[in-house]
Amino acid sequence: MLVSGELGAGKTTFVRGACRALGVRAPVTSPTFTIARRYEGSVPVSHLDLYRLGDLAEEDPALLADELGEDRVAFVEWPEVGAPAGLDPGRVVARVSLEHRGGDRRLVRVEP
Repeated sequence: MLVSGELGAGKTTFVRGACRALGVRAPVTSPTFTIARRYEGSVPVSHLDLYRLGDLAEEDPALLADELGEDRVAFVEWPEVGAPAGLDPGRVVARVSLEHRGGDRRLVRVEP
C-alpha cells in the first residue's frame, strides 16, 4: 500500500491503525531514520518511509527488497520518492493520500 501526504498529514497514524487491524501489538512508530521497520501480526508487516532517501535511483536495489516480499504486507510512505526495486506495480493494492483539513481533520482518499 502506498501512503502519501504532506509532513504531519497522518501517514504513520494511518499505518498504525492498519497494523492494529492486522494484529500488530507492538508500538508502531515512524521509520523515518531507519527507513524500514518490521512487525509481526496475523501476517508479517513492513513499514517503509522513503522521505530521507531523496532518490532511489542512487540506492542499492537490494536495500528494500526484503521488505517487499510476497510473504508480507508493506506500507510505503513517501512513494513519490520513487518505486523501490522489487515493488511490482501489480502488487500495489491501494494508494492512500492524506490531506490536512484544519485542526485534527484529514481527508483520506483510497484508490485501487
